[in-house]
Amino acid sequence: MFRRLFFPYNVLYGDEIRLVLRERTLRDRSLGIRENLTYDIFPLTDDTYMGYVSLRVGESPEIYYLGHIGYRVEEPFRGHGYAGQAVRAMLPVIRSFGFQTLTITTDKDNLPSRKTCEQLGCVLENIVPVPYKYRPLCMNSPAKCRYILIADEFDAERINK
Repeated sequence: MFRRLFFPYNVLYGDEIRLVLRERTLRDRSLGIRENLTYDIFPLTDDTYMGYVSLRVGESPEIYYLGHIGYRVEEPFRGHGYAGQAVRAMLPVIRSFGFQTLTITTDKDNLPSRKTCEQLGCVLENIVPVPYKYRPLCMNSPAKCRYILIADEFDAERINK
């Protein structure tokens, strides 16, 4: 709780959304995640929960398959670009951790998530098979698309809205 009170990024804003810090933890160090920040996504106008976005800080084989950024938009709110807005709104947090590049991974058949990555200006690095020992972490996905987001180039001019 103490760490949350003095974190300068408790609330972030996108074009149509607001991110509210739900959790900032250090509990997944065994997975190579030094810190994890999870934000709930809400519309600007009310407190209707729309989904979440998270940032995993660290490097490890687990993060290779999980990615640095994860998101989920609830069914009624899909198709409006809210995941992309949430990632863009996290730019100050991403920069505060000194990232030069980040990864976002998604399943091969998750076309909406792949489209979000492309609209963010990510580059598809490759599609990798997920080893059996990491599949439980990856919702039993047999393969992941690894998208790379270059943080230094991550700005309003580069990102397709």
